[in-house]
Order: sequence, then structure tokens, then C-alpha cells
Amino acid sequence: MFDLVIRNGTVIDGSGAARRIADVAVQDGRIAAVGPELGAGQREIDATGLIVAPGFVDIHTHYDGQATWDPMVTPSSWHGVTTTVFGNCGVGFAPVRPGHSAYLINLMEGVEDIPGTVLSEGVKFNWESFPDYLDALASMGRAVDVAAQLPHGALRFYVMGDRGAEHDEVPTEREIEEMARLTEQALRAGALGFTTSRTTKHKARDGRFTPSLSAREAELLGIARGMKRAGSGVLQVNSDFGPGEFEALQAAAALAGRPLSCLLVQVDAQPKLWRETLDQIHGVRATGRVANAQVGSRPIGVLMGLETTVHPFVAHPAWREMSKLPPSERYARLASDAELRRRLVEPAIDGGPRAVMTESFHKLFPVGERPDYEPDAESSVEAIARRTGRTPQAVALEEMMARGGKGLLMLPFENYAYGNLDVVHEMITDPATVLGVADGGAHVGVICDASSPTSLLTLWGRDRTRGPKLGLEFLIAKQTRGTALAYGLADRGLLAPGHKADINVIDFDALSLRRPEVVYDLPTGGRRLIQRASGYRHTFNAGVETVHDDELTGERPGRLVRGAQTGAI
Repeated sequence: MFDLVIRNGTVIDGSGAARRIADVAVQDGRIAAVGPELGAGQREIDATGLIVAPGFVDIHTHYDGQATWDPMVTPSSWHGVTTTVFGNCGVGFAPVRPGHSAYLINLMEGVEDIPGTVLSEGVKFNWESFPDYLDALASMGRAVDVAAQLPHGALRFYVMGDRGAEHDEVPTEREIEEMARLTEQALRAGALGFTTSRTTKHKARDGRFTPSLSAREAELLGIARGMKRAGSGVLQVNSDFGPGEFEALQAAAALAGRPLSCLLVQVDAQPKLWRETLDQIHGVRATGRVANAQVGSRPIGVLMGLETTVHPFVAHPAWREMSKLPPSERYARLASDAELRRRLVEPAIDGGPRAVMTESFHKLFPVGERPDYEPDAESSVEAIARRTGRTPQAVALEEMMARGGKGLLMLPFENYAYGNLDVVHEMITDPATVLGVADGGAHVGVICDASSPTSLLTLWGRDRTRGPKLGLEFLIAKQTRGTALAYGLADRGLLAPGHKADINVIDFDALSLRRPEVVYDLPTGGRRLIQRASGYRHTFNAGVETVHDDELTGERPGRLVRGAQTGAI
């Protein structure tokens, strides 16, 4: 008798093959069989009319701190994710010398918008080396499996001390060799890769650029030698890809003999640069080396409300006067004081800035009950203002005050330069790309793209009206087997005998995203944006049910993944 049999579901197995009606049997945490009329199970689920798919593998998250205090790893676990990979973009919390965690918190707060007070309280830093950090992660069960990568920022600071926090400092030959040694050590202990940030978008909380921004070729090649000695790991990069940058990074990956994975988004200032970078990745692949681009499946959506980090009035003197008030008091004051509302939507008396994005109302959109991730220009704040004879500022304030001050606006910050998702369609259908820009656990006051696995299916597989849709077989393979293999996790992302029994049972007709919301559930009562989903009937990790009818069960079968994993057993 099997431990579990899921019967009569529409199986989309993660391989890209056509869907079929079949049973899925689980034994000892692995897929035992997939086919018609399988034997009995100790537990049986009737999945008639439901999709049965592998658990989603999200390779680009920032749960480095949250995974040490939150066994449920939300929001990702609400969205069918059963494996998360963090340590991306060169930021993380190991290695770290005792008493020297303040800089890593400062860097993470600035780069990934996770409040320093939350990290100071939530992360215990009861480790020093990267292997120690992995051991700490391994000591706690979770709803999802977790895997970590070695971040360049933490490594550099550990080896060079305060000099390592300065982007224009050059390490000595001895320091470079020490970085190489520690990289090899981390990979042998189970790190899935080494990550670096080479973008001016990344600054520490104190305003300094991330220290890896201008690491010289000698430093990159030295670290690559450590990867080569370990014989494992992915080189993950977030870069602006200026002149000569890609060549330096691919040279490091070539020396290491390891895959190169580059974050790829469309930026408004250079809307065609992404294509140049993708062409360079194709050039690397043509030589037989492994390289890919991590792309998103929707715009990078900056959310704005009265309780978020940014909104159109955050720099206005009238807002600054009450910025320290509790959210409920701020809203009560706004709701009762017409003069205050008038001041906010009028130019500041001192002529100073009254909005952080005053020129962006044409691409600022109200967030409805069912968020639209490909909004038309005619639904923008500017268009609403034009139709109703009001100013965009007045419309924005009214929208944010809706629902008792919980209303939200969305600014498609990246991947939306042309006002549609045609570029994203090109990105996700390119064979050299994997999905990986969700940023779960990061940017908690401005973005909640951890829900991307859900919108991937609903937007591209069912609801898109402004361009072509994509087949569910392709989409599910992209978020399961595709992402798993990008990091050598060959034991998951596929419903086939011998593979890990990470499974989603989805009511696709009912699948939807709820409106994002601000909650205060981080350590010290810290704020974050979350987004729930509807339609996940069951999610299993290693055959243990972690989600039932969209709610977490409290089970914690998830484990630390150490290094690449072999396939079926």
C-alpha cells in the first residue's frame, strides 16, 4: 500500500510533456509511480478536474535572515513553492566574525529593504563560517526546503575587515587566496553557488555602494579558482552590464568551469540592453559552456500606500510632519482634516519636492481586488485624473485612502518600458532563460513579487488579453524542472518515479491572487507586504502536506539542501 495516492488528476509533470489523466503515488517521500489505476494508498485524494504538478522551485529569494526565524517561509509557501534558494545578489549573513554583524545588516537593509531593526532582533548570528551558517539552517524544519549561496559582500568583509566595505579597496594576493579558500569551503559544505552584485542600484543603508561593485578581475578570478577546486556551484550575478563587464564575468565562470547565471530585467533608461546581454549569454552557450539569464514573469511592481516605504507624498513637508505617527493615527488625521489633504495634493509652499515620482503618474495604477499585472495606460492615475477633471495627486491620495487607508497603487518599475509585457514574453520563452526575479523575503516595504509563481500560471496560462498566452505545460516546466536543473537539483521538479514528492494539487479555474496587504508580523513588529492566493488545494513537501485549501497546515518537512542533488533513486 502506498503512503499517498492522488487519483484522476490532470498531471502536468514538469517535463514539458503533454498533460494526461493519471494517478500519482507516493512512498517514503518519493514519487513511487505515475499512471492509471494505481494501487491503494493509506491516504487518497480525488483530484478529478484538478491539476497535479511538481512543487515550484524559486531560485531567486532573500530569505537569508527570515529562514532562521520563520519556519513557514511566507509568502512563498502560500504560492506552491517547495524549494527556495537564497544568498543572491552578493548579500547575506555568512561568513561573519563575532560582533561584526552590523555591517551585513546595514548592507542587507540598503540593498534588499529589510529593516535593520528586524534583522538585529530576528537573526541570532550564532555562527561564524559559512558551514556554521548551513548547520544553523539545518537545525530547523520548515514548510519548504531551503538552499543557500555564498555572498560576495559577506565574504569580502570577513576577509578584508572594514576595508572590505569600501568598493574601491583592492585585496592583497593573500586576501584573494583566502577568499578562494573560503569559497571552496562553502561549496564543499553545501552552498549552491557564489553570488556577486555589480550594479549601482545596490547600496548599503548608509549610502555606500555594495563593496563587490568594482571588484577587480584578479579578485573575481581568484574566487573562480576556489569554485574550480570545489568543482561545484553556480556563479550568480546582478550587474548593470557596462562595457567589458560581461566579458569579465564570463571569464571568471570559464576559469571556474561552472555555470554563469545573470539577472536580466528591462530598465526604462536602456530598454534594449537586456537583449544585448541575452545575446552574449547565447554566445557563451554556443561554445558549449553553461549560462542562463534569470528573468521575471511580470513587471517589477513597486507598491505604494499610506503604510509602504514610498508613495507620491513621502517627501512632502505635510507628510513628513506626521510620518512618525502610527498608521492608524495618520489615516485618522487625513480622513478628518480636509485642509491637510488639500496641502498634500498642492505644491509644497517651500518649493521643495512634494513627491518622489511626480513624473510617473502615467504608469502608476490602482491595485484592484484581483491585481492586474499588465495594466493599460488608460487605467493609470494620470488617465483617471484626466477623465474626472482632477489632479493626479488628488486621485493618488484618494486611491491610497480607500479601504480605510489600505488602498495600494502599483508602479511597474522594470520590465514595463513599453507599457505591456511583450518583452517579458520574449524573455520567458527564450531557451537561455530561467525564472528567477521574484525576490521573496526582500524589498518588504515596496514589492511583493514572491507571488510570481501564481501569477505565472494565471496571467500567462489563462487571463492575458493584451497578447499571446502560453501553455501550462511550458509554464510549469519553466518553474519546476527548469529552475531545479539550473542549480543542479535533479531530484525534484518532476513527477516521475524516484523523484522527491514535492507536489501541488491546483484548482486552476479558481486559482487567483488576492490583493497585497501590509502586515506587521516581523520581529519587533516590523512591517512587510504579503500576498495570499486562492486555488491551492494541496501542497506536499516530500509527501507531507504543508498547504490545504490555501492554508498552511503547520507541518515542517522542509530541509536544508546541501549542494547539487542526483536524480531519481
